[in-house]
Amino acid sequence: MAENPAGPRMRSTPVPMHPGLQLLSDVTTALSAGVFSASAMDSLVVLLKRGLPASVCRLWVRQDDDLSYRAFAPEGDIPSPEVQAQMAQAIRAGTAEATDDSWDQLSLRVPLNHEGERLGLLEVRIARDGRETMARDVLSVIANVLTPLLASRELSKDLAFEVARRAREIEEQRRVIDSLPVGLYVIDRHYRVQAWNRKRETGTQGIPREKAIGRPIFDVLHRQPRELLRREFDEVFTSGRLQVYEAVGEDNRQYRISKIPMRQDDQEISHLITIGEDITEWKDVQGQIAQSEKLAAMGQLAAGIMHEINNPLATIGACIDAVAGYSDTVPAEARSKVDEYLRIMDSEVERCKRIVNNLLDLSRPRGGAKSEQDVNVVVEETLLLLKHHDRFKSLELRRDLAADLAPVMASKDQLIQIFMALMLNAADAMEARGTLTVHTGRNPARGDEVMIAFSDTGHGMAKADIQKIFEPFYTTKPHGRGTGLGLSICYTIIADHRGRIEVDSTLGRGSTFTVYLPMAHA
Repeated sequence: MAENPAGPRMRSTPVPMHPGLQLLSDVTTALSAGVFSASAMDSLVVLLKRGLPASVCRLWVRQDDDLSYRAFAPEGDIPSPEVQAQMAQAIRAGTAEATDDSWDQLSLRVPLNHEGERLGLLEVRIARDGRETMARDVLSVIANVLTPLLASRELSKDLAFEVARRAREIEEQRRVIDSLPVGLYVIDRHYRVQAWNRKRETGTQGIPREKAIGRPIFDVLHRQPRELLRREFDEVFTSGRLQVYEAVGEDNRQYRISKIPMRQDDQEISHLITIGEDITEWKDVQGQIAQSEKLAAMGQLAAGIMHEINNPLATIGACIDAVAGYSDTVPAEARSKVDEYLRIMDSEVERCKRIVNNLLDLSRPRGGAKSEQDVNVVVEETLLLLKHHDRFKSLELRRDLAADLAPVMASKDQLIQIFMALMLNAADAMEARGTLTVHTGRNPARGDEVMIAFSDTGHGMAKADIQKIFEPFYTTKPHGRGTGLGLSICYTIIADHRGRIEVDSTLGRGSTFTVYLPMAHA
């Protein structure tokens, strides 16, 4: 994983950190000393209660008598002696995980066990507001951090176990770091790498841990400008503030980079954590949501004005027909001009009606009822309809249709409309000369989807155009060759079928439009 792209880059507006990562960062800072202390546990439960947020938050820790358990809790959550005795008995019996949930509240109890010893329990009560999964994940990671901490407290009672305590603590911490789904490394004030997790070892730019630990970070990330990296690190070391920004890596994937200061004894910043999170898919989803909202807004506008426009168009059309009935009364020398003007007006009225109907399709895709469809059959029927089209007479057509392809639940008429629009666009891009390849098959990345790809050898598109081609009225065709609504309507119809459409294009080499549709029985 790349921390940021090679070469100078533009700094973007800081992006807020994910609340789960922010809470983990705060907890890591609170436990940075690496040893058990009452003040650290008190800080931990306060951070958890505020960050989740929780109505109740308690940390139960086994005491020296190995029978009773002390509850660390914010003010207002401290249990009564009776509750403490009941919880201690439940933890020893292994039944403390049982909860009394309600329709609007969820109790989570995570045991802190180590090698069969019940060292404690983490207890929170949160609202059912959609953040339950995040809360479980955060508690799981914190439990993985707390368990070795409590285990080390137990081991420290006997000096003979000091070496074992240190070894196990390091191993547990490494396992926690390695389990994170993000790339993470830690440097000290001398810019030397002190931690390097497994995610940083994978990918095209992965570097083995043994080649990173102990070395200056500038020698490890040698493909990135040394002075730029130093400025970024120095800014965090000096200000003590968390830094978050986005960057594009050499692999063209998008990353959220977070630089987190670590303080020793809550004073001087001793280390700096850098986390790189791949947000490419998240960005794609956000883009699809924005596109859907934009198309929905345009569709609502179209539905609102459709009747207002259709009524005057119908009146104009009727007037044209009426005027045509008087053409015989026009002098012979002017009759040809009058007939020509009438044909032009009639043609333009029809074109306006088509544009209005296309706009209406953005808000309410029209077509028959959905039923099981064999996409190969629909492709062949579409090709038959286009066989004698002027733009297809000089094209070379290649079919690559997968056999025994699962059916999709779709409107046949709408599928033909989509396939025809994409193939006509391909023909326009090749100026009626070139090779059109139609490929069908199962999506290799997702076994429950069918893919239909249309590839041309045309002039391709720039990245700026690719980002806008599904917007209403946007077209790369010459003036008068298109309205810019075809791909917008395709996008709306495909979304109505719970599918998606993706574009891959290179200037001078051509484009591929791929439609993904869910299988009927997936």
